[in-house]
Amino acid sequence: MDMTIKEVEECTGLSRSNVRFYEKEGLISPARNEKNGYRDYSKSDIENIKKIAYLRTLGISVEDIRNIIEEKEDLHKVIRRQSEILKTQISDLNKAKTLCERMLRSNAMSYEEFQVEEYVGQLQEYWDDNKPVFRLDSVSFLYIWGSFIIWGVIAVLCLLIGVWSYGNLPPQIPVQWNHGAASSLVNKNFIFAYPAACVILRYFIRPIMYAKLQMENVLGEMITEYLTNYLCFVALSVEIFSILFLYGVVKNIVAVLLVDTVVLLGLLAVGIVKMDLR
Repeated sequence: MDMTIKEVEECTGLSRSNVRFYEKEGLISPARNEKNGYRDYSKSDIENIKKIAYLRTLGISVEDIRNIIEEKEDLHKVIRRQSEILKTQISDLNKAKTLCERMLRSNAMSYEEFQVEEYVGQLQEYWDDNKPVFRLDSVSFLYIWGSFIIWGVIAVLCLLIGVWSYGNLPPQIPVQWNHGAASSLVNKNFIFAYPAACVILRYFIRPIMYAKLQMENVLGEMITEYLTNYLCFVALSVEIFSILFLYGVVKNIVAVLLVDTVVLLGLLAVGIVKMDLR
């Protein structure tokens, strides 16, 4: 018998947001009830939901699960690959645990007295074994750009510019341009859509982006924050361009967006190159 989303929650023990996420990713496709428009979950849907959730607890990515469902990859092969990944992670954790235990035996240890060579035989070999750590450290400047503070600064600037310019704006302001001329106008209240866009990007779009990027990617969170702030920066640039356009200072928005893209993608490229060099 088909179930409602509430019954699915009770049956599987999973939250509604998890189930909706699997639907959005195309992992399950429940039918629609023609009478009320609600989703009806079949017994097969329930079993698939449980299988998907279980595979996710093993650390298997959504993309791999999709490939399994679409028979692009064999389940046994994916499980074997994940097993090897987990073995490597367990080995790394055990090594770290052993070193911590060795360090704890020295009860009087202080940072000044601490000598790395007492615990590590070959430094270069040890650094090579811990490359992922240094990869994260080597792109730390991207974390600065992707920080909540930077987003806050951009959002506040968008709001302040909107408030400052509102009284001097004409009743209609441009939102689309074509060959240096405004092709679409809206009420000047739209100037406050730019700070609103920053809020929407941060609190609604960013979680979706993170869900897409976090799969098997240790840099997923950093890239999500980077892209979120990049899009907010674009919103700020367009807002400033709109005001300058009205005063005849600038004409072509393509140049503005091109500069934004070159600068910010350039920063990302530098981070990636630096990470690879490490």
